[in-house]
Amino acid sequence: MSEDVLLVEKHPDGYAVLTLNRPKSLNAWSVDLCTRFCEAFAALQEDDQIRVLILTGSGPAFCAGLDVKEMRVDPDAFFTSVRANSPGAAVQAGRKPLIGAINGAAVTGGFEIALLCDILICSENASFMDTHTRIGLMPGWGISQLLSRRVGISCAKEISLTARKVSSAEAVAIGLVNSVHPREQLLDEARRIAREMLAGVPRILSDYCALIDDGFGLPLSDAMALERERVQNARQRPVGS
Repeated sequence: MSEDVLLVEKHPDGYAVLTLNRPKSLNAWSVDLCTRFCEAFAALQEDDQIRVLILTGSGPAFCAGLDVKEMRVDPDAFFTSVRANSPGAAVQAGRKPLIGAINGAAVTGGFEIALLCDILICSENASFMDTHTRIGLMPGWGISQLLSRRVGISCAKEISLTARKVSSAEAVAIGLVNSVHPREQLLDEARRIAREMLAGVPRILSDYCALIDDGFGLPLSDAMALERERVQNARQRPVGS
């Protein structure tokens, strides 16, 4: 029996770790991995015992993007399947905080999924690369908009239009990732962040994360109004009152 292409570990503290598990293919997005990921990610969104998610990869890479070998066999069938089971769409639809623990190279579609994480940390050997211009495909999981919001529009254009590699040291310097850690300590750091999140009041965590996301692209006055609206709708009371 073949090994599962996605490993899911649920921790009793209230977080789950999803590990892309195609190390021989550098965890590239095959049709099987896309389908498995979308199913598991959706199921975790419905699991009330899980409030924080961690995403990482097995082996030397985080994710090498779409599986080009599989794509070339039947491009039409491949893209039809990936559109129907899109990891990018699945993550964007999620409402629980997602920590990206980038253990190695995050390339193109892997880079895009990393950018969709709420908090991004990486190992010292991690790197980031957007090769859409090299392979002749337009992005579909958000990198054209998300990267510029993290590092600034000029820096984002240089990274994407030249398809150059960004090292872990540069990634933290330009604000692409929150922090860099030795490879063997990366997952422990992601778990620590998850536990700190879980120390908060359960009903607030996802709502607060969504409020930050939903207000980020708005003018400040509109974002402040959104906050007031959400507070009023919540009819909230402090813990213990």
